[in-house]
Parts: sequence; structure tokens; C-alpha cells
Amino acid sequence: MQTETFSYNDEQFADLQMLRYRVDGFESLSLAQKKLIYYLSEAALSGRDILWDQNGKYNLRIRKTLEAVYTLYDGPRDSRDFAAFTTYMKRVWFSNGIHHHYGCDKFQPGFSEDFFRKAVGQLPPDSLPLDAGQTPEGLCDMLVPVLFDPAVMPKRVNQADGEDLLQTSACNYYGPDVTQAEAENFYAAMKKADDPQPVMYGMNSRLVKRGGRLEELVWKAGGLYGAAIDRITYWLEKAAATAENERQAAVLRKLIEFYRTGDLKTFDEYTILWVQETEAQVDFTNGFTETYGDPLGLKASWEGYANFKDLEATARTEKLSANAQWFEDHSPVDARFKKTDCKGVSAKVIKAAILGGDLYPASAIGINLPNSNWVRAAYGSKSVTIGNLTDAYNKAAHGNGFQQEFVIDAETQQLLDRYQDTCDDLHTDLHECLGHGSGRLLPGVDPDALKAYGATIEEARADLFGLYYLADPKLVELGLTPDAEAYKAQYYGYMMNGLLTQMVRIEPGKDIEEAHMRNRALIARWAYEQGAAEKVAELVEREGKTYIRINHYDRLRQLFGDLLREIQRIKSEGDYAAARDLVERYGVKVDPVLHHEILERYRALHLSPYKGFINPVYTPVYGADHEITDVRVEYGETYDAQMLRYSRDYATLPYNNE
Repeated sequence: MQTETFSYNDEQFADLQMLRYRVDGFESLSLAQKKLIYYLSEAALSGRDILWDQNGKYNLRIRKTLEAVYTLYDGPRDSRDFAAFTTYMKRVWFSNGIHHHYGCDKFQPGFSEDFFRKAVGQLPPDSLPLDAGQTPEGLCDMLVPVLFDPAVMPKRVNQADGEDLLQTSACNYYGPDVTQAEAENFYAAMKKADDPQPVMYGMNSRLVKRGGRLEELVWKAGGLYGAAIDRITYWLEKAAATAENERQAAVLRKLIEFYRTGDLKTFDEYTILWVQETEAQVDFTNGFTETYGDPLGLKASWEGYANFKDLEATARTEKLSANAQWFEDHSPVDARFKKTDCKGVSAKVIKAAILGGDLYPASAIGINLPNSNWVRAAYGSKSVTIGNLTDAYNKAAHGNGFQQEFVIDAETQQLLDRYQDTCDDLHTDLHECLGHGSGRLLPGVDPDALKAYGATIEEARADLFGLYYLADPKLVELGLTPDAEAYKAQYYGYMMNGLLTQMVRIEPGKDIEEAHMRNRALIARWAYEQGAAEKVAELVEREGKTYIRINHYDRLRQLFGDLLREIQRIKSEGDYAAARDLVERYGVKVDPVLHHEILERYRALHLSPYKGFINPVYTPVYGADHEITDVRVEYGETYDAQMLRYSRDYATLPYNNE
């Protein structure tokens, strides 16, 4: 029985706020389902070290060092240096490394180098990640430039046009002497133009040079990250033995086979089985999934989570998936780029049970997988909206003063109060379920043709699909929106965010780097510019404050349709030059004067632009025969206690993974 007091809001530090999410309904699951979620949760936490190492070659060593200082320091803990150190430690935890999880810039410590050296020097050597023969002083000599020098590894992922994106990115997907041109040529040489079922080359490896030759270090059992993968597969084997049906068991066994072999054809076989298994209530992802952390968009970060279906809320997404062909047929894009047969489109609302890897502590609220274009075309995709996370976000945001500060008038605020939560969820559904699953590449087009701009273009395509259809009478007919006015709340919120308020996530003088933010800026700015002559949307000033006003919502929908048509063409034809032009023109630069204003207004609200989650804790209950008789879920673990426990219980990799 759950008796502890629950609050969605937890601690706040730097630009971050920690939230909690409930897993209502877990207690009502069968014992077998609870055990399955527990095993999948352990698998989702067991790959934690992989992501830390992917994000930067020093991250595991730095984490161990910082945690040793945090727990063993016997100096004055009320000092300014230790307070700054604590904030820095919590930021590093949140970002799974020393670079911002969203902006990718390296954190600058608020404590001094002298404090760091003295704090490390007083620690027992066996508490530190020392190499053979290394002293605490030598460890500091290694780490101080990485931590304190702004010129050393300044960005985890650099997307600046015209620069060598590998040589200027600190992520650990490539050897330090591998250039962008070398990597692109290496993988281009692997591809066959006439291959109808291409694997995702390079997805699960680090590309390095040895003896002057390029070589892949594959992430698999017995290979790179093998110790973590062995732990993951241990729990996946237990999950396979507890699966809800034989098809789900086959999915898990195929994933285990992929982890053991590293074979990308096996990975495709796994994704096909996974996308076809739609009957079980419990589901998961586990593995090398999204490529946002690689500046070339090839190599996948590790993530894992476990979930179960929200049966009531899923009725909403099932209406969309059941009508997938209607939406595809009525899309404003050129007929050449439409699917004539939308196969295997499934969608559901889920409750996250655990978040791990690149989904923790910051998480997506909607996911559409798999990412392989040919698998999606032939077998379909799964889309999820994570309902208990969106619920936590919504509850944390209500009454925080944000709308009152940035929405132009009371009438528009009332519009947002009435419809925005509903339309936000629906836009996520449309984006994940239908947007990513819509359209097709023309025969012979390389799925990686858009290179560094591919992620932004793909997110824009899915967002525009959702925006266009939110205003369609079909949604009222299906009972998904309450009336024909509801979509206006999403249109206003989207334009306000893309033109104004998402800038609170950008430091002064910086460009927009992250793919989702570039996408939102691109859409909002393009629509604003194209509609300027008709004053479809305007930026207006009142008492020194800038607001967005939308005058013609119906015309704005037409503009979204026009841009969707062009974005789909770019994607389908692999038009790199057009993708680059759109993103660089509309999605990158920031007006410094407007940026300063928005930052000042936001700062006065004392809000955090980024949110993340503290996971619940699952504890198995054992009977006299040592079999699990129940699994308890609890919510009271603090942020620092959870992070320290994860570092203790799920530390699987050496500090230097070469």
C-alpha cells in the first residue's frame, strides 16, 4: 500500500528542476507483469555507464572523482566553493557528463581549481579512479584542463556549418584523430545504392584509427562496452522468461542475440519483431537508439525504459492509427512522396515505469520507433505518448506565472487554459504516430543524405504534420478535439515558443544547436516571414515587452501545409542543399536584443527552463522459497541519493574504455 506523501515538484538548481512521476496502476498489474517490469527496469539502469562514456571519454572518471569529493569531503560544507561544487555535481549527474544535456556546451565550474585540487588531495586514494601508478595529484593534472579550460572539449556536439564536426565535438563516438570527411567516406563506401534493406551503418560502434587505418570498435558482448552489455542481457534473459506472450519472448531473445553479436542485420530482425508485437500490456525499449548525440547523425546513444499501456488513454491514439491511411492520403505533400499503404502503424499512451540512459533524467514525452526507413516502410512503427510524464509536466507548470508573462492578452490565456493540455498531448500523438510514420523516400535516396541537418528536418516534418492536422475537422469528427477552435491554442503556443520563449534555453551570444529547438525556430520563423505581408502573425510591443499576436489562424494552417510540402520533398529527394539552406536561414541564429529581453522577463519568474525526473524505486518482495511474491514501488528517494545509488549499483565499465 502506498502511504508516502507524493509531490510532483522536487528540488531546483542552476537551470534545472527535478520532478517526480507517478506510476498509477502498477499495483493492479499481475505478479508476472510486475516482475517483467522489474527485470526490464534493471536492464534499463544497467546500461547507464555506456551513455556516460558515449558523451565524453573522461566522464566516468570525472563522475567517480566528483562523487568521492561530494561524499567524503571533510572541509566546510557551507563554503561558497562547496556550494558551487554541489551545483556542478548535480548538473553533471543530470547531463550524464560535463556538457549541457540540451545545449551541449561544457559547464564552467563555479568553484576554484585550488579548491578542487585540495579536495581531491585529501581523499583516500582507493576512493579515486586512479590508473596504475597514478597519484591524486596526477589525476588532477589530467582532469583540471578538461574541467576548467573553456578551450578544451568546449562542446559535446558541434553543429556549426563549415567546421569539422568531429574534430570540434567532445562526444566519444569517434577516435580523436578521425576527421568528418574520413568518417563520411568510410560509411559511404559501405553502402550499396541498390540495397532495398540497408542496415544503419555505424550505429553501434566507435570509429577509430589504428595503424593509420579506420576501424570500428563494435559495442557488443566481448567487445567495447561488453561488461555493461553482459549485465543488460542478464536481466533481459529474466524478462524473456517472464514475457506476457511468446512473441514478446522472441523479441527479447532476438535483442539478446544482437547484443551478443553486434550484427546490424540481427538488429533489424529484432526491430521487426518488436514493432509487430502489439498485444502485451508491458513494453520497453533497450539499446542504441537515437543519433542526436552524434554530429553526423549515424551513431546511436544508449537508452532504455520500461512501460505499460494506459488502456483508457490509448483509445485516443488508436483512433489516429486506425485512420493512418486517411491522414496520409489527405496530406498536402506531393503524391510522389506519399505512402500508398500505411502498414503496421500502432500507437498507444503509456505510463513510464523507469527511465534510463539517454531518457534519464531528461526524457522525451513521445517516441516513434524504429528509425530504419525500410523497416518502417515494410513493417510499420510503434508510437507512444508517455502520459504520466506529460501529466507531471502539466501539474508542475500550472500557476507558475509563465503564461501571464508571455501570452499577449487575457482572451488568449483563456484559450490556452481551456485547450492547451489536450492539444499538447494530441500534437505529440500526431507527431509520433503519424508524422514520423508518414511519407516515403524516393527509390535510391540515401537515408543519411541530409547528413547533419537530417535530425532537424525529420523533427520539423513530424511537427508540421501534427500542426497541419490539429486544425482539421477530421479531429473533431473523431472526438479528439472538443471543437473547431481548440487547435488555436496549440498554434499560439507553438509560435510563441518558436519565436520567443524557447530562447530561455540559450545562453547569450550562442546559436541554436539542438535539433528540436532548430526545428521549432525554423517552422515559426518561416511561417512568420511568409505571412508577414498579410500580417498572419505579428510581434507587437507593449510597455517594453514583446508578444506574438496571431491574426489569421486559418492562413497560418495553410502556411504550415506549404512548409510541410517542402520539408517532405527535401526528405524524400535527399536534397541536402535545400535542407542546409532552410536550417541555417531560419533555425540557427538568435536576435540578441530580443534574446536579452526574453531572458530578463523569464529570470524574474524564478523558473527553470529544463525539467527532469527522479525515478521511482522498485523493490522485489521474496517469499520463503526465495521466489518473488510482489514488487513494491516507492517514490521518496532524493535526487542525490538516487544518483549515488545508481553509481554504486550500476557501475559496470572501466574509467578508460579504449
